[in-house]
Amino acid sequence: MASPARRLIAPFLLAASFAHTAFGQVPLRDVVGPARDLYASARYDEALAVLNDLRPADVGSAVADRKSIEQYRSLCLLALGRGSEAESAIAAVVTADPSYLPGEVEASPRVRAAFSDVRRKLLPEIASKRYAEAKGSFDRKDYAVAAQQFRQVVGLLDDPDMGGKLPDLRTLVSGFLDLSVAASTPPPEPPKPAAAAPPPPVVPMPDPNRIYSLTDTDVTPPVVIRQQMPQLTPAVKQQAKDRGVVEVVIDEQGRVIHVAVRMSVHPMYDSELLTAGRDWRYQPATYLGKPVRYRKMIQINLTQ
Repeated sequence: MASPARRLIAPFLLAASFAHTAFGQVPLRDVVGPARDLYASARYDEALAVLNDLRPADVGSAVADRKSIEQYRSLCLLALGRGSEAESAIAAVVTADPSYLPGEVEASPRVRAAFSDVRRKLLPEIASKRYAEAKGSFDRKDYAVAAQQFRQVVGLLDDPDMGGKLPDLRTLVSGFLDLSVAASTPPPEPPKPAAAAPPPPVVPMPDPNRIYSLTDTDVTPPVVIRQQMPQLTPAVKQQAKDRGVVEVVIDEQGRVIHVAVRMSVHPMYDSELLTAGRDWRYQPATYLGKPVRYRKMIQINLTQ
């Protein structure tokens, strides 16, 4: 009779064996084939020895290969009752692919719970590192890459295993995602002469309680009328950061009804920004021709 550990893990093992062929694709190689055969024969120690002998030079740098090796290592270690070592193997899988979590068909509840426990520990740190990488792309003005990276960070922060941690980072990432999308979007083509249009259809009114943003592609953003930045004193300039981000909410009359510093330049300068921001004026954003409230992220660049 099969051991309890093997009965719990067998569905995941079978799913992993056929993962590449489930979509009609044939893998180019099977780096864990010998270990999988040993595992299927309940020779867990021998399978683990084979996996431990695999080195990066043997499998190249493919993330899928490294993930597959660590998946099988975790299965062998769980079968042998070596829980702490299995947790380290699972951590290697999560580090290589933070979004990976075995599905209900792939793995038993026990294996899924083990992966979720490790992901809850690691995801906050991984999300912070991925944010730093995305911010580096943004600072290099590689906005298209930054937008893709910020979207991945949003996915990690919204993952159920994150448990709602790092809400401030979630707000900051959303702001930089808006800025990256705006910077990487080419300017619109000049409008073509409009043909005679039929009478306009009846359209719904905008929601008066909603605050729109750059992600609402059917909303025309506000246009700056007055947005003067405060002067930076020499004493503060020596300690200030080169960049910052200010969030403003603009009402239907183009007035700033909310202003907040999302990325600090310097505490003293931040205070002046908050004061100055209340006096900024805009031509309000419009939705279907009607003025609406709008959240705008403004990048402060002191190097220009």
